Amino acid sequence: MREGIAQAVRRADYAAPAYWIRSVELTFDLDPVRTIVASRMAIVRNAAGAGGPLRLHGEDLEPLRVLANGQSVSFRSEAGELVIDNPPEGDFTLEIRNTCSPEKNTQLSGLYTSGGGFFTQCEAEGFRRITYFLDRPDVMAVYTVTLRASKSRYPVLLSNGNLVEQGDLDNGRHFAKWHDPFPKPSYLFALVAANLVAREQHIRTRSGKNHLLQVWVRRGDLDKTEHAMNSLIASVVWDEARFKLPLDLDRFMIVAVGDFNMGAMENKGLNIFNTKYVLAHPATATDDDYAGIESVVGHEYFHNWTGNRITCRDWFQLSLKEGLTVFRDQEFSQDMSGSATARAVKRIADVHSLREMQFPEDAGTMAHPVRPDAYVEINNFYTATVYEKGAEVVRMMQTLVGRDGFAKGMSLYFERHDGQAVTCDDFAQAIADANPGSELARTLPQFKRWYAQAGTPRVTARGRYDAPTRTYTLALDQHCQPTHGQAEKQPYVIPVAMGLLSRDGQPMALRLEDEPPTTATERVLVLEEARSFYTFVDVDSEPVPSLLRHFSAPVTLVDGLHDADLLVLLAHDPDAFNRWEAGQRLALNRLLAAVRSDAPLQLDAAFTGAMREVLRHPTLDAAFKTLVLTPPSETYIAEQLESVDPQRVHAAREAMVLQLAQALHADWEWAWDAHQVGGPYSPAPEPAGRRALANLALAMLCLDATARGDVLWQGRAYQRFKDAANMTDREGALWALLASHSEMADLALPRFHDLFRGDALVIDKWFALQASAPERDGRVFARAKALLKHPDFTLHNPNRARSLVRSLCGDNPAAFHRADAAGYVFWSERVIELDAFNPQLASRIARVMDRWAQLAEPYRSAAREAIARVAARTDLSNDVREVVTRALET
Repeated sequence: MREGIAQAVRRADYAAPAYWIRSVELTFDLDPVRTIVASRMAIVRNAAGAGGPLRLHGEDLEPLRVLANGQSVSFRSEAGELVIDNPPEGDFTLEIRNTCSPEKNTQLSGLYTSGGGFFTQCEAEGFRRITYFLDRPDVMAVYTVTLRASKSRYPVLLSNGNLVEQGDLDNGRHFAKWHDPFPKPSYLFALVAANLVAREQHIRTRSGKNHLLQVWVRRGDLDKTEHAMNSLIASVVWDEARFKLPLDLDRFMIVAVGDFNMGAMENKGLNIFNTKYVLAHPATATDDDYAGIESVVGHEYFHNWTGNRITCRDWFQLSLKEGLTVFRDQEFSQDMSGSATARAVKRIADVHSLREMQFPEDAGTMAHPVRPDAYVEINNFYTATVYEKGAEVVRMMQTLVGRDGFAKGMSLYFERHDGQAVTCDDFAQAIADANPGSELARTLPQFKRWYAQAGTPRVTARGRYDAPTRTYTLALDQHCQPTHGQAEKQPYVIPVAMGLLSRDGQPMALRLEDEPPTTATERVLVLEEARSFYTFVDVDSEPVPSLLRHFSAPVTLVDGLHDADLLVLLAHDPDAFNRWEAGQRLALNRLLAAVRSDAPLQLDAAFTGAMREVLRHPTLDAAFKTLVLTPPSETYIAEQLESVDPQRVHAAREAMVLQLAQALHADWEWAWDAHQVGGPYSPAPEPAGRRALANLALAMLCLDATARGDVLWQGRAYQRFKDAANMTDREGALWALLASHSEMADLALPRFHDLFRGDALVIDKWFALQASAPERDGRVFARAKALLKHPDFTLHNPNRARSLVRSLCGDNPAAFHRADAAGYVFWSERVIELDAFNPQLASRIARVMDRWAQLAEPYRSAAREAIARVAARTDLSNDVREVVTRALET
């Protein structure tokens, strides 16, 4: 194996380091081939530690000199560590001089080159690829950094904190010195040296301090930074208003780079971003792109406090910062959206993402708790479970203590732990302690099972109405299936937000036995036992239960509601999430019936009528209508089945979409005409929602036209593609042609490429659209395979690799899961190829096979064979080997 057989790291084995690093001075002489790094560290013995050798992490480094208190000291290399067996007694100064080669760093972890500049990515363990260090999150030091480089090639020199000094040197070189006054772990270190330009904005915060905000991009992209800057300003204002957390440095910088494994990185004061989450212009970015930028800019800025000022004690606590910060960015985006309906649309989108990514993860071979117990490669645990499910755990805390109580808990958390590296338990304890009479405080030990147990709990609800006594009894059961390494699960604390509706859609008052009268029509039931009963009194007629409102817990709900009940909820539920959920379940019931019976799907009048009522509804938000009228994805449908035939699932969903297109033809024409957006482009929720519904209508009309051999709407879609004033409408028209398999797509695709051949992010869209189009007769797979040889395609750029390989293998089940196993061969070849130079990206592509055991034959055997073929390689990285080994353990 390339990295040897790595041993699992276990949370139970955590021990504080024998030494601390309190401060470090770093000097970089930057050169693409051979960068020289000099460090001067103040080393302090841990009084509680056992002493012994000093072990510093280091990978792909060449040591040149090691001094302790100014004197040479002997050292040795051992399994990725520089070991000093006999360090000086007491506290001492350690100086190390080493080299690294940024241009050879294809892993994009540590210090690397991109587009002629230097960039870093140190989370989780990239700093050890820059210099020797105690590269672990509980070692927090104050950094002073001096950068030296060619002034003509690298005119901009950036690092964390505040600029202390800059100037010219001999031989056309220059320097910049930066100081970060806040102690931080090494994973938050950053530097940038490149030829960049900046959009700048001076702001004065509520605390009365002046700050400089900068968004740095390559020359030519400055006109695409306005939205990122506006998002950053909004983030600063929101965090100070909502949680009283101010910006704490003189300046805050964002830098965009085209080669980046992740979305962005929260390095203290110097956030480094994938260009995808910075650059936006109406001609090149969609409404979704604009929303993504706002969310990610907010996320990384909010890390300044939840992740930087307070960080993780160890990597098992990753959700301490990521789950909490995802929750904070979700709250931010909801607050920025304005109206109650727009907030609900954002919540639905977040839950949709959770179900598409995290629920399958919980049921797959890499299932793990929000706080994992062990890992081989930490990069494999930057997962939807840690992030999105972790956010849901935080959201449940807020539900149990209330919005104001949660804010109090956050204040106590910072009062106790600012400047420390702590655990998920410390956070939960602070929220509970700030709210001593709350349900969270009462149930805290049990609530923390959300951190310790993997899997998605299933809540089963059964209701019984007794007319003579006017009572309604609701029984709630909870159960969680065994997962990898966890056969037995204890009951969770599950907040169930709920209401009751009459058959004509009127909310009912919710009064439990032995409670005083109330007019409240929504409440939260706290399910703690495996089974609990709740009896409501003064219920005048048999109600329709509306359970798990706002998606109050990350569980699967089984309530046995019939179509008539779901139609009541779809038409009348005051909770927009459950209204959408009712529509999805009506669709899902029909899809599953068709798949399980292997009979052609035929939509009934009740369903199409309900969809028409939603589409024509005079007050519902256009974005909400779009969500309701979009059937569940093939991935989500598959997750409801014990044995999955991807082609059967695909056929059923495609039949539903076509029948909706045909049955609602006149309604789609109305929607298209009524939701055109004129005037200057704005990504605000209202016009974005109108564009979304208009584009859905166009796709439906084009699909119907193609099925009937009518070129009218195909022609209109192509004209829209040519004339569109923004990328949302242009991409929507191109998708309408691709999804309907119109011959005009073959005209639009080369035209799209010619228009945007110089814009990397738009060309990513071009690849992704083709790879994710609905499969028909193997054409999409054949096109995607041919695109591997396109001159603009490369696996070495993560965005480009994801746009084609991830889109095909992960987002297009029917094209990927082929009876001839060609999709699995495609996957195995790309994973092996990627693993040779970028293991992080390779392991993420490898994860698309986590649920292979759920497949029916012949797919199941072929998938296992492909995984085994990858696992048989002797030169795999630990990143990929952990994934494929776990997969084969199923």
